Amino acid sequence: MMTSPDEAQFFSMLLKLINAKNTMEIGVFTGYSLLATALAIPDDGKILALDITKEHYEKGLPIIQKAGVAHKIDFREGPALPLLDQLIQDVSSTKEKYHGTFDFVFVDADKDNYVNYHKRLIELVKVGGVIGYDNTLWGGSVVAPPDADLDEHFLYLRDFVQELNKALAVDPRIEICQISIADGVTLCRRIG
Repeated sequence: MMTSPDEAQFFSMLLKLINAKNTMEIGVFTGYSLLATALAIPDDGKILALDITKEHYEKGLPIIQKAGVAHKIDFREGPALPLLDQLIQDVSSTKEKYHGTFDFVFVDADKDNYVNYHKRLIELVKVGGVIGYDNTLWGGSVVAPPDADLDEHFLYLRDFVQELNKALAVDPRIEICQISIADGVTLCRRIG
């Protein structure tokens, strides 16, 4: 359930190349990719970290603190969809405005909601910003025949990952690149 080292290193370089400063991560687990992001962005950069439970995050927090980057993280516990809806609604408030402000978003949780995340994230990421969806090859199952002998869990989530892949391929607001590191990462650069 953890980001692979090559994927973390890739994201670290990508964040530096795009000069990312305001980022979001959906699905934190123990915080390995969160740590990589925090180390890659400037000292005044921010990461909005969303996860259904704080328990796993707290296991990795001592390492994040030891690295001296905990001040960059705004952890919010709970299901991501209502939190994203709140961010979108905050556009009209005088408190914080999130619409089109995120340079980079990494999504690695709740595969059955990836399409729903995309509908919201496209409003929150800036033009030129990047959304990265993890596990878009889903163990190679996305290209397996419909009658393939797959684990029930893989089979169930495969349909959602395929739905995302199809939706991203035809979304005119983004250009995409699928990379075969880890279990597949699809990068979406917002162009409109």
